[in-house]
Amino acid sequence: MAHGPQPSEQYGTQASFGLTDQINTSCWSAAITSPPGNMVSLSICSPPDAPIGRWRLTLGQGGSVDFVLLYNPWCTGDAVYMDSEEKLREYILAQDGIIYRGGWKYPIPTPWNYGQFEDGILNACLRILDMNPKCLRNPGKDASGRRNPIYVSRVLSAMVNCNDDKGVLLGRWTDDYDGGVSPLSWKGSVEILRNWDTNACQPVRFGQCWVFAAVACSVSRALGIPCRLVTNYNSAHDTNSNLVIERYVDENGQLVQKSRDMIWNYHCWVENWMTRPDLKPGFDGWQVMDPTPQEKSEGVYCCGPIPLKAIKEGELTDKYDAPFVFAEVNADVHTFMKRKDGSTKKIISSVHVGLKISTKSVGSDRREDITHLYKYPEGSDEEREAFTKANHQNKLLQQQDNAGLLIVIKVSTEMRKGCDFDVFAVITNNTPNEKKCRLVFGSRAVSYNGILGENCGFKDLLNVQLAPGEEKRVALRMNYSKYAENLTEDNLIRLAALLLDYGTQEAYLAVRNVVLVNPEIKVRILGEPKENRKLAAEITLQNPLPVPLQNCCFTVEGSNLTGGQVVTERLNSTVEPGQDAKVKIYFTPTHSGLRKLVVDFDSNKLCHVKGYRNVIIGK
Repeated sequence: MAHGPQPSEQYGTQASFGLTDQINTSCWSAAITSPPGNMVSLSICSPPDAPIGRWRLTLGQGGSVDFVLLYNPWCTGDAVYMDSEEKLREYILAQDGIIYRGGWKYPIPTPWNYGQFEDGILNACLRILDMNPKCLRNPGKDASGRRNPIYVSRVLSAMVNCNDDKGVLLGRWTDDYDGGVSPLSWKGSVEILRNWDTNACQPVRFGQCWVFAAVACSVSRALGIPCRLVTNYNSAHDTNSNLVIERYVDENGQLVQKSRDMIWNYHCWVENWMTRPDLKPGFDGWQVMDPTPQEKSEGVYCCGPIPLKAIKEGELTDKYDAPFVFAEVNADVHTFMKRKDGSTKKIISSVHVGLKISTKSVGSDRREDITHLYKYPEGSDEEREAFTKANHQNKLLQQQDNAGLLIVIKVSTEMRKGCDFDVFAVITNNTPNEKKCRLVFGSRAVSYNGILGENCGFKDLLNVQLAPGEEKRVALRMNYSKYAENLTEDNLIRLAALLLDYGTQEAYLAVRNVVLVNPEIKVRILGEPKENRKLAAEITLQNPLPVPLQNCCFTVEGSNLTGGQVVTERLNSTVEPGQDAKVKIYFTPTHSGLRKLVVDFDSNKLCHVKGYRNVIIGK
């Protein structure tokens, strides 16, 4: 029995054993299980900590058999053992899922086809392991290390991005996608992994955080590691490890990029399930692993695995990259106003990070909020203890000097892409004195990772007077004709309201990102869904914009539905405002069970609208 290019008993990648009467589950063993006759049936058992990958079994002088060994989360002795059939159906066997995007006030479910059991995907996943620099430097040691899901997760975190190696995806966070495609165009991992595998391991262009995380989830599940994709809203990117995000605004309340520290509208990573014998007891279970290249870890762009419990408890000395992940969900935010004369002044702003941490529920498409697994309730004794352990003095000492003025931003329920709508700065004077203020209320397009775009609307009121206890509501009109050309593919607008108190010279800032919702894609299945029988889906989208849609295209994909292929259907005609874009797409399901048909719509004015339909396929 041999594994890897340099098999060795010392590394646990080579073993010799004979036939026994019974299987020994603690080591490599074999027993005859068939009754006497012309054919002999052998049962072969591997030890729970055997390295995963390709193995060759040599049968004396009778030839050899090649097979692939994976982690086994059903095996009690395996490091990835999970004691729940329902969770294993979700975190190992499910080939589709939901990724949450949008904003923390309005999480938007986006379907994804993980496709870990589609043809060729396991080979691509094993090739990822073989192409990692540790394997290329020392193949024997790397092959032995594959017994350990901690090691493999760290390798995957580095190899899903291509920053240091021949990894799978190249990231790009601008609107220039020449030489590749927009990250929003992907509907699943299958096409990405196949493209990488069949093109000599050249990086697939392009990915952003949810794409990196989704591919990592597909690979982890394919190798037998229970995995789920997680979205953290208002996610901090702390570049100097001080657990503080410093932001600067000008006198109009607009962000000034003076620091590499950022707050992403959301950020996605994955959690892998495993034991942590390398840490003190109590840190088994879900571990954060982030393949998006942000900061280097031990000289390589990777992150994790780090136990959720270590983040919650503020145990920042545990491996790997605990301070960076802790900051993503717990960093303090300090905002400064940079005046024209070059001076700066700290302003009062209530911005929180680590909101509404979300993942798909087990067995349903509902959102599960798992914020409590990452942090204690705000203000609790346990939270203060965690901050003390983490040496997060800014959080412990933070005192907000509130002079009695309050400003918040509210939005209208009619807010939709293609419509004109109002947003509101709501100012309340909680002091016993009359207040005279200046209000600067602006809006700009913004990408999900915090990069600001062009102006979408602006208002500057020099004389806002508030009597004691008075509340004023100031509207800012958002016109489609103004914001349409400035929006990024993320459909996000950043609203900022800066209130300057003439009497005290204090400044108050309210910031809110709003998501303009795309229209719904309706999917109707025609006929009875049966295994290996041709099936049709009628797909419809109504044009919500006041302008025509041209070059309209629907694409669909689904595990065991479209044969691992992307099916495309284009419209020959223009779709006028209020009219329906409608196509009929045919496909042949190959397996029974619950499947997800993932749909994407693209046109000149409405790009990458996502939808899905659950389909139950009968035998």
